[in-house]
Amino acid sequence: MLRKQLLDTTRGRIVGLLRTANLTADDIATELGLTGSAVRIQISAMERDGVVRRMGKRPGTTRPSYVYELAPEVEQLLSQAYMPLLTHLVGVFAEALPATEVETLLRRAGQGLARELVQGKRITGALRARAARASHLMNEHLGAVTRVEANRDIVIRGAGCPLSAVTGKHRGVCLAMESLVSEVVGVPVRECCDREDRPRCCFEISSGKGPRST
Repeated sequence: MLRKQLLDTTRGRIVGLLRTANLTADDIATELGLTGSAVRIQISAMERDGVVRRMGKRPGTTRPSYVYELAPEVEQLLSQAYMPLLTHLVGVFAEALPATEVETLLRRAGQGLARELVQGKRITGALRARAARASHLMNEHLGAVTRVEANRDIVIRGAGCPLSAVTGKHRGVCLAMESLVSEVVGVPVRECCDREDRPRCCFEISSGKGPRST
């Protein structure tokens, strides 16, 4: 429903056209029944926001026109294939392999994703700062909405779960994220996720070890 509402906006209609072909602003204006200047205003904002990009010029009778294409990252965000495929992949692994082996593989996947997100940079500093970094990485790159709570313990708690379609069926996916957080903060982490009707992320971070030396 939300996806449909997005695509029903002017920007969304432009995105829909660019998913089918690379077009100039005039091409888009003709397709949508808008003025060229109105489309150029939208395109300029979308280009600034990283939604579209120029990929060349098309010769014209008066002056060349820029041809625009959809940014690859936007195409990935619009895809509806990732979650169903991931759900089935995890299901196939769960049926074919022992539970401990599935968990081991998912943990390795989480650790590998963590290394990719930090781009080889070692996260240092106080434990809470490292927890905040892990929370930021999950929010920025994985579509999570988490915050750090620190009373006696440090907890990364989510308002939802970006993998909710899978986590309700397979705890191993939460363990993958547990390993991701542990890899970033550098100390043991325990998942405390709610996997009921509306799954929510939760990761308790052990303070049994002091901060890493810088």
